[in-house]
Amino acid sequence: MKVGISTATFFLKELTEDSFSVIQRCGGETAEVFLTTYSEYEPNFIDLLNERRNGLEIYSVHSLNTQFEPQLFNGAARTRKDAETLFRKVLAAGQKLGAKVYTFHAIARLKKNAHPDPVSFGKRLEQLAEISADYGLILCLENVHWASFNTPEFFSLIRDYAPSAGAVLDIKQARQSGYDWREYLDVMGDALKNVHVSDVDEKGDITMVGKGVFPFDELAKRLDGMSYRGPLLIEQYAKNYDSYEEVARSVKYLKNIIGGLKCNLNSTSTI
Repeated sequence: MKVGISTATFFLKELTEDSFSVIQRCGGETAEVFLTTYSEYEPNFIDLLNERRNGLEIYSVHSLNTQFEPQLFNGAARTRKDAETLFRKVLAAGQKLGAKVYTFHAIARLKKNAHPDPVSFGKRLEQLAEISADYGLILCLENVHWASFNTPEFFSLIRDYAPSAGAVLDIKQARQSGYDWREYLDVMGDALKNVHVSDVDEKGDITMVGKGVFPFDELAKRLDGMSYRGPLLIEQYAKNYDSYEEVARSVKYLKNIIGGLKCNLNSTSTI
C-alpha cells in the first residue's frame, strides 16, 4: 500500500495545480486530484496539471460531484445527456492524468425521503461504469452520509446490478453515517479500490491522521487481509491543520504502520 494525499486537503490553501509540489514535500507517494469547478474539467487545465505534477502518480480523480453527478440518474434524457458531457470530461481528464479510479458520489440525498431504487440505480451505475471503462478508469462509488451509498446495505443491494463498479471507503463518512467502517469493508469486499482516511479525537471531532484514536493498525491489517492493493489517501479539511508539517507527520505515521505490517508479515513467513 502507498500513502497518498487528496488535493482536497489543500482546498482554499493551494490552487489545484499547486498542490502537487506540496504533496511531494509532505512525502505523498500518490494523489487523488479533486477537480473543483467546471474550468478544471477542460483539456487545457489538465495539460497544466500534467506540467505541474513533476512525475507524481495520480491514482484517482474526483469531481465537485453535485455539479452534475445527480443528473446522471435523472429521468429526463436531455438532462442525462448534458450531465454525461461533463462526466466524460472528467473521465478524459482522469485518462490524461493516468488515473485508475474515478471517485463517485452519484445522487445527493437532499430530501429525507430520497431513497434510490437499488435495481434501477444499480443498472444505471453499471452503464456509467462501462463508459468509465472506455476511458480506462474504474468507477467507484464512495460511501457518503449525504449521498446514494450511505448505508452498508445499499451497496449489497446494488452490487449484482453493477458488477463493473468498484467502491471507495471513507472512514470519516462511515462515522457520519452512523455505521462502523468495518461494516462497509464487509460489503465492499474485492470491489474496494480506494480508501480515504482522516482521524477523529475522543470527542468525535475530525483531526489529523495520527493525532486521534482511529485504529489505523487494524485498518491496515484488514486491508492487507483483503488483498487490497490501492493506496491510503489522506483527505482532510484545511481547517484540520495549521502547517504542512502536520500533513507530513500524518504521511510518516501511515508509512510507519504499513512498514510495520510488512515487517510482521516477513517475520512470520514460513518460507
